[in-house]
Amino acid sequence: MHTSSDILGHPKGLFVCFATEMWERFSYYGMRALLILYLTKHWEFSDAASYLIYGAYTSLVYIMPVFGGMLADQILGSKKAVTYGAILLVFGHLGMTVESNEQIFYLSLALIVSGVGFLKPNISTMVGALYEEGDPRRDSGFTIFYMGINIGAFTATLLCGYLGEEIGWAWGFGAAGIGMLLGLIIFLWGQKYLEGLAEPPSEKYKEKKAGITFENWAYISGIIMVLTTWFLVQNSQLVGQLLGGFGFIFIGAWLIYALFKCDPEERDRLIVVGILILFSLIFWALFEQAGSSLNILTDRGVDRVILGWEVPASMFQSLNAGFIFTIAPLFALLWISLAKRNMEPSTPIKFSIGIVFVGLGFLALVYGMKSSEGLQTGVVWIILIYLLHTLGELCLSPVGLSSVTKLSPQRIVGFMMGMWFFASAAGNYVAGLIARATSSESSGVSGEVYNLAQKQSFIDVYTDVGLMAIGCGIVLALITPLLKKLMHGSS
Repeated sequence: MHTSSDILGHPKGLFVCFATEMWERFSYYGMRALLILYLTKHWEFSDAASYLIYGAYTSLVYIMPVFGGMLADQILGSKKAVTYGAILLVFGHLGMTVESNEQIFYLSLALIVSGVGFLKPNISTMVGALYEEGDPRRDSGFTIFYMGINIGAFTATLLCGYLGEEIGWAWGFGAAGIGMLLGLIIFLWGQKYLEGLAEPPSEKYKEKKAGITFENWAYISGIIMVLTTWFLVQNSQLVGQLLGGFGFIFIGAWLIYALFKCDPEERDRLIVVGILILFSLIFWALFEQAGSSLNILTDRGVDRVILGWEVPASMFQSLNAGFIFTIAPLFALLWISLAKRNMEPSTPIKFSIGIVFVGLGFLALVYGMKSSEGLQTGVVWIILIYLLHTLGELCLSPVGLSSVTKLSPQRIVGFMMGMWFFASAAGNYVAGLIARATSSESSGVSGEVYNLAQKQSFIDVYTDVGLMAIGCGIVLALITPLLKKLMHGSS
């Protein structure tokens, strides 16, 4: 129902959530743009070690929302969880400004991971709670909300990237922290517009166990998450082992449920979901080179001089969000136009196209690297790979979550969503392993060395993953007729 207090036809609470999430994403992407460069240049870790730390960090960012979401659903409610997550994030980002203590650095990463775990899943829940069931404004409300994510990502990679590389690391990380602090202030100020929404699910949070309320037990659980993550980011290979172990458990549970708990139609659809989740893992493992190996290559092996100014490498990560701004509306019009002609590609075909675009991006960059004289590659090839990867993202990402919810039996849709995000976490960890393959022994521990051997390492790895991606996309396209049959009309 519209009221006079609405803004642009939407509840004021939407714009509180919009601003909070925008600043949270500003802080996250600002820090992400600098992280791999900070590891190799400031701490002078080897490329291989830096990629593993980066992969562990980004994979944990996708795992922790499972726990943060559970604590919100059972005890805290989304509003309290978002507030707690924002506080952890502020401390984490401000801790990143301390450049002299390695343990404070790891603790700051842990605070950021845990803060995202509490904030990220629950701010989206709050947006949904602003609209009654069947409210026609819901989809456009989420569109506005997601615009905030891209505004945050775009501005952060430009501002934090510039400050961090040109003035000092603490300035870049500090800007990210100030952004998150603004988000927290806006969220606390806007509580009056979220009255009665996303409150604790019951009075259980007030009850006590061992003299401590369940609400405080939830906050203590958050501290345990921080301490656990603090340990894991320093033991990145253990993260891979945990992901492997939980992966077997997820796959086993999925197979058992599909075989023994579903009717034939549900089983067929669950098989399709599992296949799509597997291909999404492949996609994210390649797409997420942006913050790691592509960032290093841009820093060391790309001629970044534009109009007489050498653009900081981290600022190129703004290209993804910038392309989304300009291209996403065109994609939306394209799908609508094709749907009217009964020609819109099915979900598996969109996945296939997305993966092929990622592969083409790598092969285009390889062509540019091979055709360039000397060590430096022209900047146009970095712009091109980001363009092609963004096209791939727009084909796959928007339909991914909706396909999971649409094809999964309602009684286990939460579990299958968990599998989707687990695959994203695993993809980010695998991205670290792929990035590690681009490092060469000749690069040593210095963050400044780039020679023909390392250039060839990038060419070899990017050729392999580019061809593999195109091959995977073709395989998925070939099996699409079978998948459409198994989907039983849910395209």
